[in-house]
Amino acid sequence: MNTKETKAIFIGSAAPVDGNAAALPLYLSPVKAGFPSPADDYVEDKLNLHTHLVRNEAATFFLHASGDSMTGAGIFDGDLLVVDRSIPAEHNRIVIAAIDGELTVKRLIRHNGKTYLAPENPDYPKIDITNREYVHIWGVVTYAVHKV
Repeated sequence: MNTKETKAIFIGSAAPVDGNAAALPLYLSPVKAGFPSPADDYVEDKLNLHTHLVRNEAATFFLHASGDSMTGAGIFDGDLLVVDRSIPAEHNRIVIAAIDGELTVKRLIRHNGKTYLAPENPDYPKIDITNREYVHIWGVVTYAVHKV
């Protein structure tokens, strides 16, 4: 079994390079997992993924996940993580944290006066950060984008 702690690798801010994000076709009909309907083969609108995934551009950045400690939360090795620094890091949210200068992605747990960073894989222990000196919560993960 691969037991590689999930790290976060910074890849950039949410601001589009040229000021414009590409708009892609959006089909308003829901996709069916059964028999397809030929009557639904038309485009209703355009979807800008940047607009859909980024709520606060100035406070949003992207990271790549590396490792398998968050697979139970649907975050896999190589996933693109969308992180918003403007969202409060509250109990049970998935956060990006810097621990001793290294980024990690974990679930923030507050329980009985203690604060933990918890993995979503039973092969890893939770990390008690209650009295840890060099911990900084960078932001809250809002989306994980991965290939199927």
